[in-house]
Amino acid sequence: MKEPQKSEEQAESVGEHTKQDDTDTWLSRRRERLRLHRQRRLVLIGSLAILLVALLAVWLTWHSQSATETDEEAVVVSVRVAKVGHEPIAAQVSALGTVFPREKAEVSAKIGAQIKQMPLLKNQIVKAGQVIALLESRDLMAQRNEALAALKEAQANEQSVVTGNIPQANAEAEKALRDARANVNNARATYERRRVLHEKGGISTKDLEAAQLALTQAEDELRLAQQTITLRARSLNPNERVLASARVSQAQQHLATLDAQLSYATIRAPMSGVVTDQFQYEGEFAAAGAKLVNIADTAGIIVKAPFPDGVAAQLNVGDAAKVLPTDLPGEEMNGQITLISSATDPANRTVEVWVTLGNEGGRLRANGAAQVTVSAQAKNDALVVPASSVTLEASNADEGTVMVVDATSVAHERKVTVGIRGADKVEVVTGLQAGEIVVIEGNYALPDGTKVEISEQN
Repeated sequence: MKEPQKSEEQAESVGEHTKQDDTDTWLSRRRERLRLHRQRRLVLIGSLAILLVALLAVWLTWHSQSATETDEEAVVVSVRVAKVGHEPIAAQVSALGTVFPREKAEVSAKIGAQIKQMPLLKNQIVKAGQVIALLESRDLMAQRNEALAALKEAQANEQSVVTGNIPQANAEAEKALRDARANVNNARATYERRRVLHEKGGISTKDLEAAQLALTQAEDELRLAQQTITLRARSLNPNERVLASARVSQAQQHLATLDAQLSYATIRAPMSGVVTDQFQYEGEFAAAGAKLVNIADTAGIIVKAPFPDGVAAQLNVGDAAKVLPTDLPGEEMNGQITLISSATDPANRTVEVWVTLGNEGGRLRANGAAQVTVSAQAKNDALVVPASSVTLEASNADEGTVMVVDATSVAHERKVTVGIRGADKVEVVTGLQAGEIVVIEGNYALPDGTKVEISEQN
C-alpha cells in the first residue's frame, strides 16, 4: 500500500519540474524576441536619421548654389562717381605752433622803493598811459628841494662874478660915463654958437679954436669912460666865470636827474592790453629793475610754427594760412604769413614761420597751441581726382588703385601714381586721363568687373 503512494508523489514531482522548465524556456524566448525587436527599431531610426541628414545636406547645397547663381546674375552696386579733370592743387602741410601776442611789454620798477599803491591787475585790461602803481617818493621830493636851492645859489654866484665884486667902483665908473656924455653935449653946443658968431665976425678965430679944443677933449673923456667900463667887465678872472657857469650846469643836471627819478615813482602802462602776469603787490618793496607786471596786446596774435626747410622754401610772405586753435575745437581761423625766418634749426631742420591773425574778443590765449596749415607745391593745371577715389598701397606710398567706370557701367580696377596731395584731392601723375569716371564712394573692396549703378555724379 505504501509503494503506490510513493510512486504518485514521484510522478507529481516530475510533472512540476517539467512545467517549471517550460516556463523558463518561454520567458527566455520572449526576452530574446524583445531584444531583437528593439535592435531592429534602433537600426530603422538611425537609417531614417541618416537619410534625413543626407537629404537636408543635398537641399542646402542646391539652395546655396541657386542663391549664388541668382545673386551673381542680379547684383548691381550703387556708387558715387566723379569725373577726372584739370584743376589747381596744392599740398597741405601742417605744423603745431604756439600762440604769442602781437605786442607785449614787461613793466619794471626803475628805482628801488616800497609800492605805495597797486591794485590787483592780473587779467585786467589797461590803457596806454594808465597809472598801474605808485612808489614811495618822499625822500626823492626832499632831495629835489635841496637840489633846487643849490641851483639858485649857483645862479646867484654866477651873477655876482659876471657883474663884478665891487659895486661902488661900478657906480663911479657909470657916473663918470654920464658926466663925460654931459660934457660932450655942452662942448658941442658952445662950439656951434661960436662957429656962428665967427662966421658973422663977432669973435676971433682963437676963440673958435678954443671951443673946438674943448669939444675934442670932452669927446676923448667920453671914450675913456666907455672903455673903462668895458675893460672893467673884461678884467675879471675868466676861470672864475667858467667855474661859476659849470656850477650852475651841475646844479641843473642834478635837479633834472631827481625830477626823472621822481617821475619813475609813478608807473604807467606803456601800451594797451591785458595784464597776463603780476609779480609784486601793494606794500612790497620793489627793487630797481624788478618786474611788476606783463602786458600783452591780444587784439592780434602771432602763431609761430616750425615747418620743414623744404616746405618753407616754397612759402612767401603774404600767403594765406589756416589756423586750428586747440582752445577752440572745431573752429578754423584764417591768417597770413608775415615772417619767414632766415635761419634754420640745425637740430630738426625746421624754419620758424609766423602767421598773424585777428583775435577779436581775446578768445585765443597767449602761449596756447594751434595747428597751422599752409599750401605748398602749388600747380595751376594738374590732373586731379577726389582723394576718396584712390586706394593707396600704404599711407605714405605714391602708388595705388582706382575703380574706373566704363560706358557700360562696369567698374574696372586701374593702377595709378599720385603726386601732390591736397586736403580732399590728389594729383594723378599716371594711370588716368581727363574725362574718365572714377568711383569715389563704394569703391572699397569692390571686385573688378562689377556692375555698378551711379547714384550721384560730381
